[in-house]
Amino acid sequence: MPSALFAALSGLQAHENWISVIGNNLSNANTPGYKTARAVFSDQFSQTLRYASLPSGSLGGRNPMQMGLGVQLSDIGRDFDQGALAATGRTFDLALNGRGHFMVSDGSNTLYTRVGTFGLDATSRLVDQRTGFRVLGTNGQPINLDTTSLYPPSLTGSISFAGNLPATITGPLAQVLTTSTAMKEGTAASLTGSVNGNSFNVPVGETWTMEVIVDGGAPQVVSLAGQASPYTAQDIADAINAQTSGVTATDNGGAVQLTTDRTGAARTLKLASGTSGQDLASLLGLSLNQVNGAESIATTATSLNALPSNLVDYQNGDVIEVAGVDADGSSVLASFVYGAGNDGTTVGDLMTFIDNAFPNSTPSFNGSTGQFSMTADTTGPSNLSLTLRDQSGVGRTDWPQHALITTTAGTGPDRATTSIEVFDSAGSSHTVTLTFERQDDGSWNVVPSSGDGTVSGLVSGLRFNANGSIASLPASSSFQVQFPGQSAQTVTVDFGTPGLFDGVTQFGQAASVFADQQDGYGVGELSNISVNSDGDIQGFYTNGQIQVLGELGVATFVNDNGLREVGNNLWAETPNSGVRTVSKGAQGNAGQVTGGALEGSNVSVAEEFVRLIEAQRGFQANARVITTTDEVLAELVNLL
Repeated sequence: MPSALFAALSGLQAHENWISVIGNNLSNANTPGYKTARAVFSDQFSQTLRYASLPSGSLGGRNPMQMGLGVQLSDIGRDFDQGALAATGRTFDLALNGRGHFMVSDGSNTLYTRVGTFGLDATSRLVDQRTGFRVLGTNGQPINLDTTSLYPPSLTGSISFAGNLPATITGPLAQVLTTSTAMKEGTAASLTGSVNGNSFNVPVGETWTMEVIVDGGAPQVVSLAGQASPYTAQDIADAINAQTSGVTATDNGGAVQLTTDRTGAARTLKLASGTSGQDLASLLGLSLNQVNGAESIATTATSLNALPSNLVDYQNGDVIEVAGVDADGSSVLASFVYGAGNDGTTVGDLMTFIDNAFPNSTPSFNGSTGQFSMTADTTGPSNLSLTLRDQSGVGRTDWPQHALITTTAGTGPDRATTSIEVFDSAGSSHTVTLTFERQDDGSWNVVPSSGDGTVSGLVSGLRFNANGSIASLPASSSFQVQFPGQSAQTVTVDFGTPGLFDGVTQFGQAASVFADQQDGYGVGELSNISVNSDGDIQGFYTNGQIQVLGELGVATFVNDNGLREVGNNLWAETPNSGVRTVSKGAQGNAGQVTGGALEGSNVSVAEEFVRLIEAQRGFQANARVITTTDEVLAELVNLL
C-alpha cells in the first residue's frame, strides 16, 4: 500500500509543476518575445516482481513483470516558434522574423534576447531600455551611433538628362525669297494667210478693209487702197504694222502672218471683215476664227522675251537693274545688260548674274513650279531682299508680277533650356543653365552657363535616329566650371544610351528636356534613423544621403533550447546551446530584422486552457488514489 501512496504523491507533485508551467505561460501571454514552456513527464521507478526468462523444455519464456512507483517531471522545454509581429512605429523597436537573438552586454557577460526594445542613451549608445545593457554589433562590440557629425559635401561630377527635344525643325533656318508667281515660257497668238502668191491685186478705185482685234481690245481697222500694180506680202505687212498696235505682220514666204507682240495664254488674235469695201482678210486667206497664245513652265533656257510678263521685247544693250540687300546686310546695285554678247538673254543668264551680285546668297529655279528663289547662305535672321526693274532701253517686263517675297524667315536655332543645382567642393550650391541648340546639320549642341561661375567647354554633336532614339553621343561629353574661391571642376553629361529611349529623345512634340539628376550634394545634418532588414542602422541626412551608422549583430545557435533563461526576456549560453554564430540579419540562418515592431508571445491561450484542464484532472485523479488508499488502510486497521 505505501507504493500506491508514494506513486500518487509523485503524480500530485508532477501535475502541480505542470500547472505552474501552464500558469507561467498564461501569465506571459502578452509578454513580447516570450516562448511557450512545455512540461514533459516520465515514469520514475519500477519494482520488478518477476524477471524475464528464456524458454526451456516444455515451458515457454516469460516476460518481466514490473510495477511502477510514480511519475516525475523529466523536462521543461521551450517552443521557439515565431511569434506574431506587432507594429509599434518606434524606430528602435526591433523584432526578428526567423531564427536568432539580438546580443546585449552588461559589461562582463553577453546575453541574448528576442525583444528589441532598444534606444539611445545620453551618449548616443544603443542600449536595451529594459535593462540598460548595451547592444552589440556584428563585431561583438557595443554600438555607438554618431548622431552629431555632419555628412561632408561632394562636388558635382556628372549630370544626366531626360525628356524630349522637338523633331519638328523651326530653326536654324536660312531666309528664303520666292517669286509670288511662276515664271512661264509663252507663245504668241498667230495667224498665217493661206494665200501664198506674193502678189495681191487691189483694183484702182477700191478700198479693201479688215478689223484686227488684239487681246479682246477694240477693233483696229486696216484698209488697203487699190493701185495699178499688185501688192507684195511685205507691202501689206507694212501697211498693217502702220495701222495697228499690239500685233506685228510679217512676210512669211509670200504669205502674210500676224503675230501678237506679247506671249502667253492671255493673248488672243481675231480678225473680222471690214465694214466697207472688199474683205482684205479673204484676199490674204486669213481665218476669222480667234486664235490664242499658249504658255508652259519656264526653264533656265527660256528667253526673257518669251516670258508672258514681258511687255516689250528687250533689244541688245537694254539694261535690267538688280538691286537689294545681301544676306550679310550689304547693299547690292548691279546692271544686267541684255544681249548675246553681253550678260545674256535667258532666265538662266539672269540667275547667274544675280548669283555673282549676291555673294552671300544663292539663287535657284524650281523647274516644277517655275518659281525663282533666293536663299541666304547662312541661317539666322537677315534682311535679304531683291528687286528687278528696267533701267534703260526699249524692252520692258512687268517685274512686280515676279516680286520676291519672304517665304521662309531666317531664324536662329531651336533652343530648349533647363537649369539644375550643382555643388562645389565646399558644398556651396550654384545654378548651372544648359541650353540645347539645334545646328544646321540637325545635331544638337549643349551650351552651359552660370551666373556666378566661369564656364568653358561646349558639348556638341548629339544626334538622333529617325525613330527618336539617340544615334550618336558627342565626342566630348563634359564641360568645366569654376566657382569663386574654388578650383575648376569637370562635369560630365549623360544623355542616355544610343539606340534606346532611356534618356533624351527626339519625338514630334514640344521640348520637355530637363536635367533630372546630378551627383553632388552639400553638407548634411542627420534628420532620421531607420533599421533595415539586414540590421543596418541607417542615418538619413538633409542632403539626401544615407550612411550606415551601425550594424546589429544577430546570434544563432545550433540548439536554441539549450539556452538558459535568466529573466527580463534574456537568455544565456550553456554548454548544450552549441556554437554561437554572429552575422547580419537575413544572412545564413539568421532571421530578418524588422524595424518599428516587436515580436509577440507565441503562447496559445486556448491550448494552455486545454492543458490546464488535463493537469487539473490528473491532479484530481492522483488525489483520489490517495483517498482510496487511505480508506483501504482504515479498513485494514479496523480488522485488528
